[in-house]
Amino acid sequence: MKFSLTLILFSLIFFIASCATVPAEKNYQLKLNLNPSTSTQNKEIILETLLKSNLQLSLSFEDGNSYLLQDDLFNSNLRYFCNSFLDDQRDILELALFKRSSNNTLIVYTEEFEESASILKKKYPNELYLKINKDTYEKDIIEILNIDLGNELFSEIKNLDKNIELKHSPRSRKDILKIYFISNYDIGKTIVPLFRSYSSDMDFYATSMIFHDANSIKKLIDFENTYIPFSENLIKNISKKDITYIKKEIQKSLISDFLTVEKIYQNNLFDQNIDLASGNSKIKKNNCIKRDLKLWEVSTVSY
Repeated sequence: MKFSLTLILFSLIFFIASCATVPAEKNYQLKLNLNPSTSTQNKEIILETLLKSNLQLSLSFEDGNSYLLQDDLFNSNLRYFCNSFLDDQRDILELALFKRSSNNTLIVYTEEFEESASILKKKYPNELYLKINKDTYEKDIIEILNIDLGNELFSEIKNLDKNIELKHSPRSRKDILKIYFISNYDIGKTIVPLFRSYSSDMDFYATSMIFHDANSIKKLIDFENTYIPFSENLIKNISKKDITYIKKEIQKSLISDFLTVEKIYQNNLFDQNIDLASGNSKIKKNNCIKRDLKLWEVSTVSY
């Protein structure tokens, strides 16, 4: 017999709420009262996380005064956080790419992220921008890196005497030092290795969005040596699990952080050193939380 998800959720909610009536051990059992309004997927993650905890709980998803936990965890501000998870990453990349050094960055984006690219163009008009067309992307890449000029010159020299053996490695322009990719996984796993084959001396950057839909840490080999503002500890933890998509594991970490911060606020635990899963953060009362993310250079050697 197949039970509906609604019934399962109701049963679990009833079970968790009933725990609140159990007397806490003297000063040891922490309390947590929650009334989030959110998607079914987020509810499932919340329940999965809370059932592993040792908390005196009161939980309701149907309260009229519920806190709205946005369905899109990556682009929304969780309660008490200054920015969304991806906005924290974007801020770090902007600082590294545009504010701490001179121009020389190529921003590569797809149609899906045209709005993000437009915002950057207004802020940094002197940078180079390339919109990737899925039908002509290789031609577009070759043109913007001036690879075609090198190939044409090689062909002309080769035609002077076909008996001469020549070796040719296409060289790209030298005025681009960094490339910032704004793309999803499907396009990113194709264009990043292609850029790498033509421009091995450039530094690559992206947000974690570029690998969210990968189903294994090993698949990050396509982004080897790319700099991404992301917690290496989180990558290590994900690599130890049997996963469906990296994205889902990050979502679990964001929910875990949301619950951890709620626990800190509701139990006045500000003087304790408590780590968050999505990145190093200092949690101070009445101050929003900003993730201190380091630029992780993607490497799959250890995973």
